[in-house]
Amino acid sequence: MNAFERLYSGLDREGPGLAEDVFWALDRLEIRGEVKVCDAGCGSGADARTLGAALPDGDVEAIEQMPHLAREAEERCAALANVVVHQGDMAALPGYYDMIWCAGALYFLGVTEGLRLWRSHLAPGAAVAFSEPVRTQPPGDAQEEAFWGGEDTPLTDLDGIRTRVEAAGYQVIDSRRIIGEPWKAYYRSLAARIITLADDPDPEMQAVLAESWREVSNWRAAPGKIAYELVLARPV
Repeated sequence: MNAFERLYSGLDREGPGLAEDVFWALDRLEIRGEVKVCDAGCGSGADARTLGAALPDGDVEAIEQMPHLAREAEERCAALANVVVHQGDMAALPGYYDMIWCAGALYFLGVTEGLRLWRSHLAPGAAVAFSEPVRTQPPGDAQEEAFWGGEDTPLTDLDGIRTRVEAAGYQVIDSRRIIGEPWKAYYRSLAARIITLADDPDPEMQAVLAESWREVSNWRAAPGKIAYELVLARPV
């Protein structure tokens, strides 16, 4: 594994979020019973495990491109017979689903582009639940820009996310702000991992640790400004 992969091994999860977010989406979309759900970009499997436990009569397919995270997800979900983990590309899903769940990973495809790709993998009446960086401050806020990296991130407010969803031929059903405690829990885990690797002599690792510590510090400087929006969207 390279330095980045080593840092992001053994974490509680690879981004902010709580099991309650999964429960909210399932309840709001009325996903229950003998359904088929995909966790696209599942990371090390925290949400896949929650989905599997919450849907005992359903089937969950978890897709993760990075081999070490796919292995972690498989181990984490081993006790759940209704969860299957695949190493693969979330741009090429293997089936048809009643819901596609994607925590913080649709960003890599683009909201509009990813939703268009996934449309043909949705059963009639199905929906996508995804979390996306959202602007909480007027454009130009120094702390928000410092955290998200300015022009490197397509950061918009909720209306901007809605516009990207509608451009893909979907409508927003509901949304939920992910801010505060879910981020605190994530960065607590990441900071602990950084500390365990602090004495690693590899220059590449030291550079990765420094960049990750800047991310943690930038969030700690403005925890009330940094957020995801968990969006529920259905094709029109």
